[in-house]
Amino acid sequence: MLEIRWHSRAGQGAVTGAKGLGDVIANTGKEVQAFAFYGSAKRGAAMTAYNRIDDQPIINHEKHMVPDYVLVIDPALALSADITAHEKNTTRYIVTTHLSKEALIKQVPKLAGKQVFTVDCMKISMETIGRAIPNTPMLGALMKVSGMFDVEYFKNAMLKVLSKFPQAVIDANMAAIDRAYNEVK
Repeated sequence: MLEIRWHSRAGQGAVTGAKGLGDVIANTGKEVQAFAFYGSAKRGAAMTAYNRIDDQPIINHEKHMVPDYVLVIDPALALSADITAHEKNTTRYIVTTHLSKEALIKQVPKLAGKQVFTVDCMKISMETIGRAIPNTPMLGALMKVSGMFDVEYFKNAMLKVLSKFPQAVIDANMAAIDRAYNEVK
């Protein structure tokens, strides 16, 4: 089973990102879960979202997991939340930040020796979408780091997820996915 934990603040799109990823994966015939845990329902409150992916039916419905990937959408949460909780030796971290990987690890020593990737999803979302909603850039970075799907396949699958939005919003999200895919380090 593949497990993904998202660290975000309410309103940054982690739940929507987890559900969007879930929709894409469900269309491949795999079993998938996408759910969230809110400490507070207020915009800006720290929260986590989760994905589980497997070829077999998923009977575990608990929030506790040992993640293969940890996606940190809000860079401040890398400093204030325990993003390394319940990790595996192979857990990969994708952190939104303008810092280099080395500078991030200096500020978050728990990440030393781990597989850490950085990308500035906030900047990408502001420059492509026009708002600080970094979920689709994070999905682009996840596609690059995980190799889960070819980026073109993933973008085509995301078109269905985003179909309720105007074409300009869809195009902006596609550009955000591409940029994060290409800029993740």
